[in-house]
Amino acid sequence: MDAQGIVQPGTKARIKERALALGFDACGVAEACPPPHAAAFRSWLEDGCAGEMHWLEKNADRRTDPQLVLEGARSVIVVARNYAPADHSRTPRTARADHQIARYAWGEDYHEVLTPRLRELDKFLETLGGRQRSYIDTGPMLERDYAALAGIGWQGKSTMLISRQLGAFFFLGVILTSLALEPDEPATDRCGKCTRCIDVCPTAAITGPHHLDARRCIAYLTIELKGAIPEEFRPLIGDRIYGCDDCAAVCPWNRFATDSTEARFRAREFVHHWTLRDFLTLDEEGFRKLFKGSPIKRIKRRGFLRNVCVALGNTGTAEDLAVLKAATRDPEPLVAEHAQWAVGRLQERLGCS
Repeated sequence: MDAQGIVQPGTKARIKERALALGFDACGVAEACPPPHAAAFRSWLEDGCAGEMHWLEKNADRRTDPQLVLEGARSVIVVARNYAPADHSRTPRTARADHQIARYAWGEDYHEVLTPRLRELDKFLETLGGRQRSYIDTGPMLERDYAALAGIGWQGKSTMLISRQLGAFFFLGVILTSLALEPDEPATDRCGKCTRCIDVCPTAAITGPHHLDARRCIAYLTIELKGAIPEEFRPLIGDRIYGCDDCAAVCPWNRFATDSTEARFRAREFVHHWTLRDFLTLDEEGFRKLFKGSPIKRIKRRGFLRNVCVALGNTGTAEDLAVLKAATRDPEPLVAEHAQWAVGRLQERLGCS
C-alpha cells in the first residue's frame, strides 16, 4: 500500500482468495459511499415501518454515512455464506413435525459460526495496512445496499438480496476498511416481472415492490416484537413459530443454488422431530438447554412459547386443548394470554369446549 492508502494491483484478488479459503462462498468490493437507499431508509423509518426496532432510528445517521462508522473508510468488503438446505422450496416434514422455523435458525447461531472467520479476514487486511470495522448484521450499515454494489446480488422485490449463484438463502458479512480497493461491478436486477414474493406473503407485509412494512412481517412479529402479537395477524401466522421463509422460498433463482456445505447449519432435532405440544412443556431450564447455541434463544422462552401458542391455536387438534389450557396458567403473562387466545381459537375451529 502506498502513502495515499491505495493498494497494489492484485491485492483485491488476494483478499477474495483469502475470503473463499476461510469458507465464504462469495466476496465483493464496493466503494465506502453513502448507501443508495439512504433516503428511502429514512423515509421508511419516518413512516413507522420499523415498528419497535427503535435501534434502527437511533443510529440512522451512522447507517447512512460510513465515515461515521470508520473515519477514513475507502472500501466495503462484502462476503456471503450459503445456508440453503437440501430442499429450497419448503420445510421438509416428518411424521412428527407440525411447525415451521426459518431456515437460518435450523442449526447453530450464524454469528458464532461466521464472526471468527470475518475476524480472520480482518486480520489479513491489517497485514495489508488497513483499519477496519467488521459486522455480521450487528453494525450500523445497510448491508444489502453494499452487497448489491459489490456484485454479490440484487435486492429483490421482497427487499431480500438475491444471487444468481446462491439464490435467496445466504448470510452477509461486511468489512469497512481504510484500504482503497477497486470496486466490483454492481449486480443487475434480474427479477423482471416476477412478483411471487409479493403474492405469497401471508400478511401482505410486502406492500409494493421493494417496500416492506415490518409491522406486518411474520419474521418481525415472531422475533423482533417483544410483546403481544396483534390479534389481526395471529391467524395469518399459521404454523410458523420463528420467522418466515415464504418470500425467499418461492424465488425462482433458488433453482440454481447448491446445498450448503456448512455442517453447523444443518437442522437440529427440534426442527423436524419436536411437536408444538412438546415445545409448550418447556420450562426455563429446558428452553435454555434445547436452544443453546441457537438463534432462537434470543427471543427467550416467553417469546417462543407465545409463538407456539398462536401456532397451536391455528393448527392444533382436540388433543392439544389440555396442554393449552395448562399454559393459560403459565407464570409468564405473555404466554398465558396467548394460550387463552389459542384455546378460544381452537375451540371455535373444532366446535368443541
